[in-house]
Amino acid sequence: MQTSTEYRRPYRPLLVSIFNAAGRAARRLGFGGPLDVDRMVAAARRKTGLSDFGDEWFREPLDVLVRSMNAEARLTPLGARIQRVRIVSALCTRLRVERLLREKPEILDIRLGKIILIAGLQRTATTLLHRLIAADPGIRSLKSWEALNPLPLPGERTGDPRGRIGRAKLAVGTIRFLAPEFLAIHPIDHDAPEEDVLLLDLSFMSQSAEAAMHVPSYSAWLEGQDHTRCYEYLRTMLKILHWQRPAAGWVLKTPHHMEHLDVIRDVFPGVCVVQTHRDPKRSVPSFWSMVAHGRGIFSDHVDPEEIGTHWMRKTRRLIERSMAVRRSAGDGGFVDVSYYDVLGDPLAELRRIYRAAGIGFTAEAEAAAEAVSRLSPAGRHGRHVYSAAHFGFDDARIDDDCDAYRHEYRIPDETAMPDGGPPGTRDEKR
Repeated sequence: MQTSTEYRRPYRPLLVSIFNAAGRAARRLGFGGPLDVDRMVAAARRKTGLSDFGDEWFREPLDVLVRSMNAEARLTPLGARIQRVRIVSALCTRLRVERLLREKPEILDIRLGKIILIAGLQRTATTLLHRLIAADPGIRSLKSWEALNPLPLPGERTGDPRGRIGRAKLAVGTIRFLAPEFLAIHPIDHDAPEEDVLLLDLSFMSQSAEAAMHVPSYSAWLEGQDHTRCYEYLRTMLKILHWQRPAAGWVLKTPHHMEHLDVIRDVFPGVCVVQTHRDPKRSVPSFWSMVAHGRGIFSDHVDPEEIGTHWMRKTRRLIERSMAVRRSAGDGGFVDVSYYDVLGDPLAELRRIYRAAGIGFTAEAEAAAEAVSRLSPAGRHGRHVYSAAHFGFDDARIDDDCDAYRHEYRIPDETAMPDGGPPGTRDEKR
C-alpha cells in the first residue's frame, strides 16, 4: 500500500536524477534562473515568427502564475524545464490562433451544436462517462493529441494529423517514464477523449496548476477572478477544432467546471450539465493520491497533509458553488448521475442523459458505447490503492465536510456496502 512517506519520496528514474543534479549544480553557478514571463513570450515569438497576441489580457494570470511557481512550487530543474516548455507552447498556440482568426474570421460564426458538459467531482466515473459519450460518431470530443496541439502543425496537410498524433504518443510515453504509477490512477491514451481544462490552460486560468504544483498564492488569486474571458476563449478554441473536424455536437468534461457553472451557462446557452456523484470518502482521497503522484513529477517536495487540506477546502468550494448555481437557476439543464448506476447499467444512464440533452441515442451510439466498455478493462495500467489517513484525514472528517452535498443528492455510504463498495472501487481508475 502507498504510504505518506512514499508520497514524500517521488519516484525518480536514474536519468532524471542525473538531469536534476546537473541542473542544481548549474543553478549554484548562476545559470538557469527562475522562470521569466518576458523571456517566454519572446521565445514564443521567435519560435512561431509571429508577434501579435491580440488582446494580451492573459498576461496578468500568467504573471501571477509564474510568480507563484518561482516563489512556492520548489520545482526541480526538470520540473521547471517542463513548465517552461508548456507555457511557451501555450503562448505559441495563442499567437497562431490570432493569425488564423485574422485569415479565417468565419470560424467565429461556427455553431457548435448540442453540448453535453460533464461536471462532477474527480474520481466519480467522469472519465468513463466521457469516453462512453465521446464514442458516439455524431458527438465530438477533445482528443489528447488535439489538446497538446489544437491547431495543425506547420506544413500539416488538412485531415492528416499524424504529426500531432506522434507527438501525443511521445508525451504519453514520457509520463509513463516519469511517473508510471500516475497512469494507474488516471489513464491517458494519445487518441482518447481528454479534459478541456487543457484548453483553459491556454488562458493560464485553470485548476491544473494547483493540481500539479504547490502554488497557493496563485490559487487564492484565481478564486477571486471573473472567468468569463477564459471560457469565451475556450469557446473560440472549440470552434477552431470544430472547423477542423465537424460534428453534430460536443461532450466536454472536467471537474473545474463545477466552480463556474454560472459563467458556463452564459457562454454556452442551452448546455446540458451532467453531474456525477459518489461517496466523497472514496472519491476525494483517490484524487488526493493522483495529485500527490502528479506533483512528484515536478518537485521533490510533496506534502500529503497540505494536499489533503488544500483540496478538501477546494472540494467544498466546488460543491457549494455548483449547488448555489443550481438552486438559483430555476430551470432544467442539469442531469444527476450516480457513480454506482454508471457502473451498474451505463447504457440506461446514457439514454437518460441523451434524452435530457435533446439528442437521439442511436443504434450506432449504443454499439459504440458497448465497444468502449469492453475495451476499458479495470487494472490495465496497474492497481491504485489509497487512504485518507495518508493525507491527514479520516472518513468522519470527510463526511462532515461533505454532509450537505451527500444529503442534497442522496449519495449512499460506500463503506456500508458489501466489501466496502461496488466491484473495483478500491482500485478504480475512473
